Amino acid sequence: MIDLSVNIAGVTLNNPITTASGTFSAHDSGEFYDLSELGGMITKGVSNIAWEGNNTPRIAETYGGMLNSVGLQNPGIDYFIAHELPYLKQFNTKVIVNVAGRSIEDYCEVTEKLSETEVDMLEINISCPNVKQGGIGFGTHSEMAAKVTREVRKVSKKPIIIKLTPNVTNITEIAKAVEAEGADAVSLINTLLGMRIDVHKKKPVLFNKMGGLSGPAIKPVAVRMVYQVRRAISLPIIGLGGIMTGEDVVEFIMAGADAVSVGTAAFVNPAAPVEIKKELVAYMERYGFKTLQEVREAFLD
Repeated sequence: MIDLSVNIAGVTLNNPITTASGTFSAHDSGEFYDLSELGGMITKGVSNIAWEGNNTPRIAETYGGMLNSVGLQNPGIDYFIAHELPYLKQFNTKVIVNVAGRSIEDYCEVTEKLSETEVDMLEINISCPNVKQGGIGFGTHSEMAAKVTREVRKVSKKPIIIKLTPNVTNITEIAKAVEAEGADAVSLINTLLGMRIDVHKKKPVLFNKMGGLSGPAIKPVAVRMVYQVRRAISLPIIGLGGIMTGEDVVEFIMAGADAVSVGTAAFVNPAAPVEIKKELVAYMERYGFKTLQEVREAFLD
């Protein structure tokens, strides 16, 4: 009997497959599979007030992935709690809300409101631009990453997962900083900054010129960073970045991830998360693994 369960900061997921924030709509995905098949649902980013998002075009295909500059469009925390959360809580899976903000006060306001609800965990998106520091991302400097973690930790009654950006010189330093300030887990990687130019129109493809690169093209970078962070901190890790198959999940687990998030794959195939879970089980059956820990320990580092 294969046991896919995993414990993240005291919360037990039935399996390691979660959805990646920014790519998941429960209502839309629920048309293709039972959401209870997931280990956890990580929502799109939720902010203290409604965000309109960026101008179009804001999504573009590229080799091995996609670029997006959606801008965390969402209806705000009050709408989410009143209209989205009741639907999510119908399913036998964990609800993890991605929290976005333009200031530390924004993060704390959303966190305080969610702490009074039935959500299971919070994923703090520190890739957001800090408007009080000239728009630089909270997660690009250890000091800022530490500060937002420390302040959110003070007001959160839920476990907090800090989502790390790969657009840094040394991701392990950021990981150590958030661990020291009370993070319960980390997730990585967020998108890599990229750009495309339409050579016929002679202009950038995206309205905002640059956007986040996701998809299989970034998987080797993501696996490398998970491997490095695993050896730098002791917190649970949710790995993501280009997961398309069950064997991709195995790579992340062997690198040190406890769970994974599937994002861009679901744009190609909406049922990808549950198909990937089946492929993971098939891999484990093939090699006689009974638990994810056995998979991790089999890695010949």
